Amino acid sequence: MKNLSPLILLLPAFLAMSACESGTQQDGPEAYPSRYEALPSATTILQNATVLTGTGDRLDDADVLMQDGKIVAVGSDLAAGEATVIDATGMWITPGVIDVHSHLGNYPSPGVDAHSDGNEATDPNTAEVWAEHSVWPQDPGFVTALAGGVTSLQILPGSANLFGGRGVTLKNIPNRSVLDMKFPGAPHGLKMACGENPKRFYGNQGRAPSTRMGNVAGYRTAWIAAADYRDKMAAAENGLGEAPLRDLKLETLAGVLNGEILVHNHCYRADEMAVMLEIAKEFDYKVTAFHHGVEAYKIADLLRESDTCAAIWADWYGFKMEAFDGIRENAAILDRANACTVMHSDDDLGIQRLNQESAKVIGAAARVGIDIPPERAIRWISSNAAKALGIADVTGSLEPGKMADVTLWDRNPFSVYAQAQKVFIDGALVYDRNDASVNPVTDFTLGTSAQHGGAQ
Repeated sequence: MKNLSPLILLLPAFLAMSACESGTQQDGPEAYPSRYEALPSATTILQNATVLTGTGDRLDDADVLMQDGKIVAVGSDLAAGEATVIDATGMWITPGVIDVHSHLGNYPSPGVDAHSDGNEATDPNTAEVWAEHSVWPQDPGFVTALAGGVTSLQILPGSANLFGGRGVTLKNIPNRSVLDMKFPGAPHGLKMACGENPKRFYGNQGRAPSTRMGNVAGYRTAWIAAADYRDKMAAAENGLGEAPLRDLKLETLAGVLNGEILVHNHCYRADEMAVMLEIAKEFDYKVTAFHHGVEAYKIADLLRESDTCAAIWADWYGFKMEAFDGIRENAAILDRANACTVMHSDDDLGIQRLNQESAKVIGAAARVGIDIPPERAIRWISSNAAKALGIADVTGSLEPGKMADVTLWDRNPFSVYAQAQKVFIDGALVYDRNDASVNPVTDFTLGTSAQHGGAQ
């Protein structure tokens, strides 16, 4: 073991990754561009499965054909040609699971203080920080998330601050650098937080904000400065005056105002979500998603009208006052109202079981007479999640031309017994429950792999 790389141990194919197109950047094309490159993949057909497309459709006894990293066709009796054939009889196929709220790499395992890199809790506004600059790619949580069918995930800063900084979307293939995992073309997200966290954290220090009205004053003050910065930069680009000194904090906020960066807002209470929507109207930006949203069911109509997703848990509630009024039917009510509904984890264990988190809601809904079929629920962890991350045009559903990010389950994924059997990212088999030689190996999973045949 002494000769092993101190950085990361990966299969040779993973080490062979090289640079490719950069992701969306607000600071110019050379500002931390994606170096992600899809692994080599063979033309593959999964046959005779139940397919949930992520578009609301269910196809029984159907096939999925993948070629050159893309979905080529979905349907019955597809011609296999020269493709590698996988008999999926009795199994279910879904888009790869997408988690819109994770802290893997920023709060990695082992969970020690030296690894706590998610909250830059030094000022209520730290919009200048980027979560990707804290991501530790060796976090074994990436591998265990892969075993749960997760193909893409957003890593966010923590929620101590009014503005916590930029989030980053990753392809879930561990590598030596976060740039080798960075989802090509995915926009940054801005993490904001309302409610108890910022007012408690700073109020306990005798600083502002210490109240919810202090929170709102902090948002508005920041957006006023950002709008001024944006206008001065735009004027300078048109030869009208001198550009202001580059300011990383204002640059991020101006990116939101320009529509380049998506807002992901930690917010529990319905009244506060309604206030945040009003602030967005005042400064002409969009709240892409409210995260946690324990009371989102109370304003399902407002969320639908503003086209704002509610990224929520199935049953986390009651652990603080703003989380007290939660119900297990939350997602069901949102979905029935045709509001964009997303299940998220915010947890290194929950990310492995987002399918079962969704199943909890299906069960709770059934008990109150709301029927949610699997083909509808799968959208909460696939196409709706992709929409919230701004990547729905390339992934999140099994449609021709989209990335072949696919999870093969041994049964209905909303069964408590369901396990992901195979996971494909860009058409490449990156996880196989029955063949450990396929699965990525990091320094911190070597022992597990040797003893148990890979991540379980």
